[in-house]
Amino acid sequence: METLKDKNILLVGATGGIGSNTARLLSGSGANLFLTGRNSEKLSVVAASCNVPAERTFVLDISQPASVNELKEKYFSQLPTIDVLVNAAGIGIIQSMDALSGTDFLRSLNYNLYAPFLLLKSFLPAMKDAKKGLIINIPGVLGKVPMAGAAAYSASKYGLVGMMQSVREELKRTDIRITNLFLGGTDSPFWDNIDLKVQREKMINTEEAAKAIWFLCQQPASGVVSEMVLQPFNHQAI
Repeated sequence: METLKDKNILLVGATGGIGSNTARLLSGSGANLFLTGRNSEKLSVVAASCNVPAERTFVLDISQPASVNELKEKYFSQLPTIDVLVNAAGIGIIQSMDALSGTDFLRSLNYNLYAPFLLLKSFLPAMKDAKKGLIINIPGVLGKVPMAGAAAYSASKYGLVGMMQSVREELKRTDIRITNLFLGGTDSPFWDNIDLKVQREKMINTEEAAKAIWFLCQQPASGVVSEMVLQPFNHQAI
């Protein structure tokens, strides 16, 4: 496994349950972190807990090109290279087709597919210059196996998987690695406003999900974990 000490890591979505725990694990392993999140107060708390200076934080709406471009400028003003990009941001809209609005469908695509595209456009060139790097996205299992009510979410996540597979083909002659983490039901704020019968006490907890990301950040230089699937035994209510 590769050491994380002194690795330059951009963690997008550091204020969520998974993101904040990931930040603490990466910080504890000696990585140089740059953190983003949508909530400035939560971002400050996470940064303080990881001893990340304010200069290496950025309040970000990842669906806005200008905001992502500003992130790029600020990141490279603080860190000279990017070794790992972890995208732990996104939204979850679970609704039946009858209830799903065009606005919510487009919001799903903007945050879960267009935003990762913007991150790639901003940070992949630096990895290509260095001919190395690691990009981790979290499509979730609904980017592999859909379920009823997840038309918008699965569309965005299937699109993410397809986009990253295509980019992987473009990068075959480099040491840039792409990993998709397919997380199953995780007890995070994702479920707070979703009207679906589930047993959250049986879900993966955010600490264990973060450990999976932490592990993936340490992939050996001689290989790549193209994908990992981590899910609970069963969390749907009877």
